[in-house]
Amino acid sequence: IGHSEGGLIAPMCAVKSPDIAFLVLMAGPGVTGEEILYEQSRLMIRAEGGTDEDAARNRKLQEKLFAVVKTEADPATAEKKLREVAAASVADMSEAQKKAADANPGAVLAQVKSVNTPWFRFFLTYDPRTALRQLKIPVLAMNGELDLQVPAKQNLPEIARALQAAGNKKFQTVELPKLNHLFQTTKTGAFSEYDKIEETISPVALNQMSAWIAKQTGSRK
Repeated sequence: IGHSEGGLIAPMCAVKSPDIAFLVLMAGPGVTGEEILYEQSRLMIRAEGGTDEDAARNRKLQEKLFAVVKTEADPATAEKKLREVAAASVADMSEAQKKAADANPGAVLAQVKSVNTPWFRFFLTYDPRTALRQLKIPVLAMNGELDLQVPAKQNLPEIARALQAAGNKKFQTVELPKLNHLFQTTKTGAFSEYDKIEETISPVALNQMSAWIAKQTGSRK
């Protein structure tokens, strides 16, 4: 069972380890990290009250940052270029836009460093369909309807298509109503709601998963 990035890694492990009997992907990606991050940012900006203009501005910045990461292999040189891109972007913002985007020097530096790590470089371009197209074992892929980090409508169809391409006849994809990325019952799925929800994980998600596992293993629920 893998959640989010764990849902990216689990199929990679299953391809290499024939002793894995089944997979449960909880909010697992079905497209590249770059594709997910564009849509994730757009949805989160809108959920927090941002405009289409805000989302478009952020998309342009992401594209420039990601282009550096994809073309500059040397981390030190990449960081220099990333700082230049970020600084130019902030310089173009109004004071209100800077405040809304939390575009202070510390936040900008943190973003630059986060996109320049080995894991982020891998995540940005890795296509999870590479592993999914090789899986013959049972797979349950489940996402929350209000997951803004790994959106269900973007990722579940691609997971299904990849497994179909593998000739896998033992998979199921499920979009669970009113659940967020953490499989909590939520109103909007906005990141700001996460620490306000008392529910750790929805019983609906747990029941879906446990019933499916019981079916695969022949166990009693």
